[in-house]
Amino acid sequence: MLDVLIHNGRVIDGTGSPWFHAGVGIEEGRIRILRGDLSSIEAARNIDVDGMIVCPGFIDMHTHSGLMLFQRPRNEPKIHQGITTELIGVDGNSYAPFTSEEDFDQFLLLNAGIDGSPPLPKRWSTVDQYLSLFNRKVANNVAYVIGNSPLRISAIGWDNRRPTGEEIETEKTLLRQGMEEGAFGMSTGLTYPPGSFADTNELIELCREVNRLGGIYVTHVRYTLGDQFMDPYKEAIHIARASGVPLQISHFHSPLPGGASKLLALLDEALDEGLDVTYDSYSYPYSSTRLESVLPEWAHEGGVDHLLGIMRHRKSRQRMAEDLSVRAPSWDSVLVTNFTKPHNRRWEGKSVAAIADGLDMSILDAICDLLLEEDMDLCYTADNGNPVNIREFFKHPNHMVGSDGLLIGDHINPRTYGCFPRVLGEFVREDGLLTLTDAVRRMTSFPAQRLGLSDRGRLADGMMADVMVFNPETVGTKATLEDPKQLPDGIPYVLVNGQVVVDRGVHTGALPGVALRHKVNTV
Repeated sequence: MLDVLIHNGRVIDGTGSPWFHAGVGIEEGRIRILRGDLSSIEAARNIDVDGMIVCPGFIDMHTHSGLMLFQRPRNEPKIHQGITTELIGVDGNSYAPFTSEEDFDQFLLLNAGIDGSPPLPKRWSTVDQYLSLFNRKVANNVAYVIGNSPLRISAIGWDNRRPTGEEIETEKTLLRQGMEEGAFGMSTGLTYPPGSFADTNELIELCREVNRLGGIYVTHVRYTLGDQFMDPYKEAIHIARASGVPLQISHFHSPLPGGASKLLALLDEALDEGLDVTYDSYSYPYSSTRLESVLPEWAHEGGVDHLLGIMRHRKSRQRMAEDLSVRAPSWDSVLVTNFTKPHNRRWEGKSVAAIADGLDMSILDAICDLLLEEDMDLCYTADNGNPVNIREFFKHPNHMVGSDGLLIGDHINPRTYGCFPRVLGEFVREDGLLTLTDAVRRMTSFPAQRLGLSDRGRLADGMMADVMVFNPETVGTKATLEDPKQLPDGIPYVLVNGQVVVDRGVHTGALPGVALRHKVNTV
């Protein structure tokens, strides 16, 4: 007897092939594709999906769930979108390995505005210890890449300098151990100190080790480099060329009119050269990150305690004010969220400009005072995208989807709740930007292939049963900048490792997710 039988649906298997009629049986967490008359097939649970689409669960290639899953393991914003696997550890900001508890605590504080500061189930230091905490305790699966920040902190410290030969070897040793314990590669966030202190040569050396171990390099590029347009991506491609590593460019985007065509031409040149380059992007024209990120890079030299001291010092603030960077058209477009102190709750969802005006402070003083009061645990959403470019990026065959969704704050970026259904509802059904089968491919088998997940991302016999069901006529999102916390429409069923997690649109409370682990090649 099957555990579950999903029948009367149209199967899109994730490969890009046309849909077909079949039943999807699930037995001991694995899939069986059943054709023909299913009336004699017995199952503990029969799900009649009435002509809807049955496809693999989605794989989100850029997420910030690496800590908040411990506090909110149901992960409702993601699982209701049909996301059954998330890539965590991106942007160079990850939480293993760490060789010092003090460094670990400082990094938790520094990155609180991205990943939050939830209670942790226990302490850890290695990749293996970290990944083991997710097994059967979260709603969806996770895959992990090691950020270069913990590598650099553990080997070099918090200073902005080139590593010695011995320190590079220490980084490589930690990287190798982490990948042998299950990490799928390395990530960088080259606007986030201290990982941003790494120069091109250091990253090439580390990427050679990633490539040797069969992993990928996932990069948030160095946006401040050179012309701040093409040059950041040229550096990423140069690293791939020099190291041989497969390159995954995170949240590929440009706010500049016509920027997508120029960046995609650069990508195509790399592909024609024989480089292995792919990318992800999100479907909304809004960015998000920790509020602390607007502070200048030099202020982070020496560690978090030094940064906090600079933030408290009036003369240092005067210098910081000269280098403050607004990553939006203006401070009126930067909306701050995740205030926890009662006297600051009035600023939830307000712009930096409005908050500074309300406090009768300069922009920098308002930012520093609030970050200090809120223990760095503030993030923002900015209206700084280009909808035309977003659609151009989605058309390229080497594109996949990453929500880049933060899980903290009331005035959250709507892509946290709506990134994937927006693709199906607006980009596919309403705009005809992609075919339905190709859109599913970009969210299932393509990212699975990129990560090397040989038993996920497709509906086929023997594959792991990460499955979702959606109505192509109604699937979509109501999540907006003004009202972002809206669960999607038209996704009644989601299964993870064969267990029903979303049943008729309602979370069952099941926590069947596991940490997926990279397997290093052995002879």
